[in-house]
Amino acid sequence: MRSVFPCLFVLLLNACGSAWNDPYPAADRGRNILYSAFTDRPKHLDPVQSYSEDEITFTAQIYEPPLQYHYLKRPYALAAATAEAVPQPRYLDAQGRPLPDGADAAQIAFTDYVITIKPGIRYQPHPAFARNAAGAEFAYHALSVAQLAGINALSDFALRDSRELTADDYVYGLKRLAHPRLHSPIFGLMDDYVLGLGDLAKRLKAGKDMPWIDLRAHRLEGAEALDRYRYRIRVKGKYPQFLYWLAMPFFAPMPWEADKFHSQPGMAEKNLTLDWYPIGTGPYMLTENNPNARMVLERNPNFRQETYPCEGEAEDKDAGLLKDCGQTMPFIDKVVFTREKEQIPYWNKFLQGYYDASGISSDAFDQAVQVTAGEITLSDDMRRQGIVLTTSVATSTFYMGFNWLDPLVGGSDPKTAENTRKLRQAIALAIDQEEFISIFQNGRGVAAQGPIPPGIFGHREGAEGINRYMYDWVDGQPRRKAVAEAKRLLAEAGWPNGRNAKTGEPLVINLDTTATGVGAKARIDWLNKQFAKIDTQLVVRSTDYNRFQEKVRKGAVQLFYFGWNADYPDPENFLFLLHGKQGKVKHTGENASNYENPEYDSLFERVKAMENGAPRQELIDRMTDILRHDAPWVWGFHPKDYTLRHAWLTNRKPSKVGHNTLKYQRVDAALRAQRRAEWNRPVVWPLLVVVLVLGAAIWPAWRGYRRRETATAR
Repeated sequence: MRSVFPCLFVLLLNACGSAWNDPYPAADRGRNILYSAFTDRPKHLDPVQSYSEDEITFTAQIYEPPLQYHYLKRPYALAAATAEAVPQPRYLDAQGRPLPDGADAAQIAFTDYVITIKPGIRYQPHPAFARNAAGAEFAYHALSVAQLAGINALSDFALRDSRELTADDYVYGLKRLAHPRLHSPIFGLMDDYVLGLGDLAKRLKAGKDMPWIDLRAHRLEGAEALDRYRYRIRVKGKYPQFLYWLAMPFFAPMPWEADKFHSQPGMAEKNLTLDWYPIGTGPYMLTENNPNARMVLERNPNFRQETYPCEGEAEDKDAGLLKDCGQTMPFIDKVVFTREKEQIPYWNKFLQGYYDASGISSDAFDQAVQVTAGEITLSDDMRRQGIVLTTSVATSTFYMGFNWLDPLVGGSDPKTAENTRKLRQAIALAIDQEEFISIFQNGRGVAAQGPIPPGIFGHREGAEGINRYMYDWVDGQPRRKAVAEAKRLLAEAGWPNGRNAKTGEPLVINLDTTATGVGAKARIDWLNKQFAKIDTQLVVRSTDYNRFQEKVRKGAVQLFYFGWNADYPDPENFLFLLHGKQGKVKHTGENASNYENPEYDSLFERVKAMENGAPRQELIDRMTDILRHDAPWVWGFHPKDYTLRHAWLTNRKPSKVGHNTLKYQRVDAALRAQRRAEWNRPVVWPLLVVVLVLGAAIWPAWRGYRRRETATAR
């Protein structure tokens, strides 16, 4: 009893004096750290394998391809990263002789790009570069399984070192696209362009079971180091979009030392791989990788002297985006990513100031913004917190794909092609995209009329841009055709009233999805209603992400949800998603629908080599019309991005193309600490009430105890 009151007093003091709901260590308070979150765990961090949005959030900050996008300029413009300048194409004939710049595409057999990299760029510290005391041998290139026994993370290696970036590293990295064990998702596409890449892949197959293939010993005709700082890439024909690829992690450098280090026996079992520990010359390095809970990037101490840009769009100056002109980057020392599987805790932590920026989920939309006379602005509560709203039209598209190889909904069989086409059109017409955008996107999207989103050359606006198979142009707006038209198409396809005209069996369509949770159920219920409008039964097969990807790779799906963010701002990057040579099943490409149309494929080969202009637009219009007729996709929507940030996070400009954006951003840690303290003051009066109640209950017993103790003493 004597200790009760002191304990209660200490408890009360602790409640008043500490940030008791702060999810981060006390030692990090006030530090120059950016706090963010991620929902899906990255699967690949190896640059030749990684190709998803949740992965490039990390890889783009670590790896450095030779080019990047200017952070502020719109339309998007390429700029030098590690390169001295954006290389200019050099056109050659079949004998390798130079051609003039204005040469016809038919004359061009090859295009050379010579990239000169800046001297003095160094890799992040890494044990792969460490040498023994004498400096003659690498310290960790010949490890035994026994020596790895006490090693569980990269940080367990005592020694680490660095070296200068060279042209050979870029050539080595490019060769890895052909590595037989890596299965790069762009190998099929790059085999069409980089000279000799396919031949290299065939030669490397012989060593696929070896622990490590030293790619320095294997020549690639299309990539060659000219000297320490210059290398050449030779591309087949004319392909203007190749420069955009040079701004992607696929074309980042890879030091042979790291490849050998991580390929040693016993490394993979401990996740000591390039897929787990990326190595680069970028502004940040991955120091903690726990993809189920937390990922941490920290400043690369060897990062070169790169400065913040001094020019952009006209409104950038008023937005404060030019204040750091000429300042050395990066501005942030550390970035902590916490995994949040659910939107509600993510949103609540953002409002408390524990995340520096956030998107707006459908559940939080009304809390975050208000719509007045068709204009969307921040709500009063958000403005009082100093939160800033940024909006942009995403260069993205979301769609439902039909598997072209499936006998029910596909189009690969000429005997049934006409019926399956009408079936696909009927389904696409029945699914009301405008209603979906209104209900599940809070109006944040534009119904797609084809594969190319707004802001990309080839996209058509207005009456000339609508899909005439799905829409009519009425009173200056596209209007979706009536469900009666969908039922007519379904009957002509051999399924009147959702029944097989010959057997009477019901029409059943299978949709494969990774969606789970409460929000997913609402979407599935809505989809069932859409199919019910044409008397069709929808069977939703939910599965995990890896299993879903496997089913798509094998063509074991009928209908599936997919999305695509622009890799680069060119229509070819969307049109190639339906190119026959990109078929997922046959060629392991990005054409997940496995769609094939000879005329479309022929036009694609012409369009990809053309500069933007009226002739290119004419061919794109024809390709788009072919796709609308064949309907390999249910054309979904192009999203509008709404993002929120706290006042202490600055230099933040949305970009769906450039991803290496963390180095430009700045955090005012003092302002954040002040606001967090204001917003998260502990409410102590309930605890005080508990103390008083407990005191009132204990006091009589304690007084009685003291009386008995005194009487006994007397």
